[in-house]
Amino acid sequence: MKNEMEMKELVREKYSQIAGQSKTVNASSCCGATGCGGNEVYSIMADDYSKLEGYVADADLGLGCGLPTEFAQIKEGDTVIDLGSGAGNDAFIARRITGEKGKVMGIDFTEAMIARARENAEKLGYNNVEFRQGDIESMPVTANKADVIVSNCVLNLVPNKHKVFGEIYRVLKPGGHFSISDIVLEGELPAKWKEVAELYAGCVSGAIQKSEYLGIIEEAGFANIKLQKDKTINIPDEILAEYLNADEITEYKTGKVRIASITVYAEKPAKDGRNCCEPGSGCC
Repeated sequence: MKNEMEMKELVREKYSQIAGQSKTVNASSCCGATGCGGNEVYSIMADDYSKLEGYVADADLGLGCGLPTEFAQIKEGDTVIDLGSGAGNDAFIARRITGEKGKVMGIDFTEAMIARARENAEKLGYNNVEFRQGDIESMPVTANKADVIVSNCVLNLVPNKHKVFGEIYRVLKPGGHFSISDIVLEGELPAKWKEVAELYAGCVSGAIQKSEYLGIIEEAGFANIKLQKDKTINIPDEILAEYLNADEITEYKTGKVRIASITVYAEKPAKDGRNCCEPGSGCC
């Protein structure tokens, strides 16, 4: 497997390409990163946003694996940050809830995605929605800024998930919370998948065990951790056949591996008893 910097560059390259694709192309793949052969379109990961208030079709690239804004308990006037904001889909849904008194910020490290999101915001005339280019392992945001953080099928793409959840803790206000949709595993994927770039960028081979994922959240200091949704992801045979032979497909389908889309909620305690979140403390 490539090192962390190489994986980040892989994701940046793939998602720069995806930024110029349509939702139809992206929906026929794992998070838009890989084709599937044949003409039938499969919506493998994404849930349907189109009926949510605030939905903007031009901002929906079909890249998500949940509806975190639906579960995020956003209130009018809140400051909301969307991690891996893409073309702005979740940010615009959040803005509908926060209203003009609120503030929504999207963070994405792909220049092409930021450009597309800003173009969408300008067309909509939203002056309280901002998009910043940056790495979510080191967010370009001051501490204690957000009431709510959301993210949709992004953290599995980040090599160092401990850093990301430490940053989420830093940036949330005391008493703030997050709702994050992501891909996790139960059981082991075929070993050869971990070397396939498209499956990493496609949110599959970068996923970690569900128990480990929830453990990282707890280690970061969050409280009241809840699974708001847990949905099995079934990869169609057409895509499996691109990476596995017939015997390997049978082994995969009869094994105990489960790919799941989860939406997880957690809160930053109103008072941090750890006394360790100052710069240089080493624990956030």
